[in-house]
Amino acid sequence: MDQRPALVPADEVLREQGLDLAAPEPARLLLIGCGALAHEVVALIAANGWHHMDLKCLPAKLHLRPELITDAVAGLVDKHRQDYERIFVLYADCGTGGLLAAKCAELGVEMLQGPHCYSFYEGNAAFAEHDDEVTAFYLTDFLARQFDAFVWKPMGLDRHPELLEMYFGNYTKLVYQAQVRDAQQEARAAEIAARLGLEYEYRFTGYGELATSLARQA
Repeated sequence: MDQRPALVPADEVLREQGLDLAAPEPARLLLIGCGALAHEVVALIAANGWHHMDLKCLPAKLHLRPELITDAVAGLVDKHRQDYERIFVLYADCGTGGLLAAKCAELGVEMLQGPHCYSFYEGNAAFAEHDDEVTAFYLTDFLARQFDAFVWKPMGLDRHPELLEMYFGNYTKLVYQAQVRDAQQEARAAEIAARLGLEYEYRFTGYGELATSLARQA
């Protein structure tokens, strides 16, 4: 059963365009996030009655060009800082090499802690203890649904499957970090692991530090 909130558009829209969602009440807090987190953030807002938050998500496809994330986030902060009491950035480092954290500090806005969503979903401290997982490939709910668009096709594996060993030969397992319990999603993740020739591990994380970070902001 699909538990994603009906308010959120299809993953393809989140990937290409992002999301602009206004609260039903005058919002005092603006959340600027990644489109890959939109379903989870909207679910948390709805479950907790946080009706004072507006959400603007940048296109999830920016993860294919992480060098563009910092300027994109900064542009939204500059555009909207006069309209809100506070702004909170729903990105971790996400491949920006510390540039996003430096920019957020410069702009005076807070952001999620951690190197990437795999870490804050599991909990940054717990994720850091996985010293034995340097050869693990991770999936979240969104990435499991969008695996072909974010991994398979950009790497050319749909056209050149012979490249699979070159790209994934050093990986040993796929870890699916599930945000919601969904048998269909789990089957999809297991199929991806089989396609990559990797061992499969299911790990239910829920919303992890995304939830606790938003609760602190609320």
